[in-house]
Amino acid sequence: MSEMLQIDVKALAEAALAARKRAYVPYSHFAVGAALLCADGQVFGGCNIENAAYSPTNCAERTAIFSAVYQGQRDFVAIAVCGGPDNAEPVEFCPPCGVCRQVLREFCANSMPVYLVKSADEIYATTLEGLLPKSFGPEDLG
Repeated sequence: MSEMLQIDVKALAEAALAARKRAYVPYSHFAVGAALLCADGQVFGGCNIENAAYSPTNCAERTAIFSAVYQGQRDFVAIAVCGGPDNAEPVEFCPPCGVCRQVLREFCANSMPVYLVKSADEIYATTLEGLLPKSFGPEDLG
């Protein structure tokens, strides 16, 4: 990770809020957005994309990670996540689901900041380890 990179948390929150507007949620009507910051400063957005069969549905965080990995990125330094009813602004913090936490753990350090967003001015900061304590990661496979 580049120690020189400064995280503009408000800009990352705004990117997550913008990504949320692209969500495809005809079944749950619960839109989620994510913005993943890479060490080189590039930001990858993601939204949840639902499917009538439910299990093929993809979460916003995984959409962002998979897009970044496809583009050759592997060095992530922060993620912002927001979610709520698709016809209103978020009113609660929306943490990543368990599957997304494990996917984040595959590519990210336990100390990576995770910002839960209600608005660009209402942000709860935690870490991946705060969301997934005593996690299992690649290094555990020996």
